[in-house]
Amino acid sequence: MHYADYKSILSPQNGMNLYRGCTHGCIYCDSRSNCYQMNHGFEDIEVKGNAPFILEEQLRRKRKPCMIGTGAMCDPYIHLEEELQITRQCISLIEKYGFGLVIQTKSARILRDLDLLKAINQKTKCVVQMTLTTYDENLCRKIEPDVSTTSERVKVLNIMRDEGIPTVVWLGPILPFINDTEDNLRGILDYCIQANVRGILCFGFGVTMREGNREYFYEQLDKNFPGLKNKYIRTFGNAYGCNSPNNKYLMSIFKEVCRKHNILWKTDDVFSYLKQFEEKEQQLSLF
Repeated sequence: MHYADYKSILSPQNGMNLYRGCTHGCIYCDSRSNCYQMNHGFEDIEVKGNAPFILEEQLRRKRKPCMIGTGAMCDPYIHLEEELQITRQCISLIEKYGFGLVIQTKSARILRDLDLLKAINQKTKCVVQMTLTTYDENLCRKIEPDVSTTSERVKVLNIMRDEGIPTVVWLGPILPFINDTEDNLRGILDYCIQANVRGILCFGFGVTMREGNREYFYEQLDKNFPGLKNKYIRTFGNAYGCNSPNNKYLMSIFKEVCRKHNILWKTDDVFSYLKQFEEKEQQLSLF
């Protein structure tokens, strides 16, 4: 871990990443790619120590409230968050100034901040986004070894449902020859139906590979799935998009189930929902 000060925390699209790097160990992580120019070890987390101060300054300057997003590049609930609580400080500021929140994670640590998520959702809109990749708990431990298992994440989705906080699931990546099966897809979709998720983001069934994350992915394949690396090399070469041979069939199932259960599945529709700020009527005090 090391600290770095930043001059800005919010992107032009009102997104923020509070850490750089991750300790969840997901074997497919795109954030390891060299194109992101991370000049330190991926597990040597760069902590944006002045993030709460900078965020408050930026929120104060905004003319009107909007949705603030976090978790796109780095999970806001990595292990260090338990100690540092930078994510909690920033969420507290978002609630204080009346902004909405769109937060993405794979960790059940988000439940620690349920009080703030509920407070934001009472004023405007708070959307919890959870990534799900595999229905198989044992497989989850292989491809996402140091983060909450699928069942633990689903428990979070169900708690959010019961608290009236809307949720969106990121379905993927689905790794060719590993979890690209109908049983896996239907298992995840059943979880989503049970949790009454508002939408599911799916960019196809496959995985992306770039310099940096490809090498790490192949190392983990050799460790956990002997012989599979060679099959990837034969099938995909150095392609960026590695689509499952089952992509078309799985996508047809995905669309059919989402339509049947009124779950948003078109990418534009889901992102439009995530970006839309809602101002809820506040009950006036009688006294």
